[in-house]
Formats: sequence, structure tokens, C-alpha cells
Amino acid sequence: MSPVRRCSRTACGRSAVMTLTYVYSDQTAVLGPLATFAEPHAYDLCEAHSERLSAPRGWEVMRLQPDPAAQGPSGDDLLALADAVREAARPAAPPPGPTLAEESGREVTRRGHLRVLTSD
Repeated sequence: MSPVRRCSRTACGRSAVMTLTYVYSDQTAVLGPLATFAEPHAYDLCEAHSERLSAPRGWEVMRLQPDPAAQGPSGDDLLALADAVREAARPAAPPPGPTLAEESGREVTRRGHLRVLTSD
């Protein structure tokens, strides 16, 4: 899980919920859902600062509302995560045929995923 990003406004310690970017060629400020990654030319804003946002005179502000259905993990994401955890927890199948230790006649002791070979 990534760390919580903070509002870019000076002296504001609240969590960021929206990302502000500028399209200088169109004189447009775009305020949209929090970007996946922090970008050097974008500003992450908390809820209070995103609501009070104003742009320079003559500029247009576009407010893109987040899709509530797209927030948080989906049911498919949770199922995929559960499948991955189950797969990782399964013991590995032993390779077919005798192992090198068994061929040499040495005693093999197992503890979980570790093996102890006796010295001759």
C-alpha cells in the first residue's frame, strides 16, 4: 500500500483527494481524481482546498468528478488477491524421482520448507 499523499498547499497537513493540473496552451485548470502517482507538475489537494479552487482571470476550471464505482478494489481484485494468497500458501510439489540426498543414502529431515541433510 502506498503512503498517504498530503495536500500541496503550504502548511496544510490534510490528505490529498484530488489532483490539479494546468493546460497552459488552453488556459485551463483541470481538477480531477487523485492521480495514481505524484507528478512533479501536478498539485495534490485536500477536499477543502479543491472545493475553494479558483483559477487566474480568463482561465477555465474543469472539475472531473471521480467515478464512485471505480474507487477501491473491485470484487474481481479481491478474488484475485485471495487466489494469489492461496497459491502462495500451497506446499510445493516434490520433484519427480529421487532427490540427490536420497540417491546418496543420506537421511533427510524436513521442517516445513527446510531440509536437514546429515553429514557422512
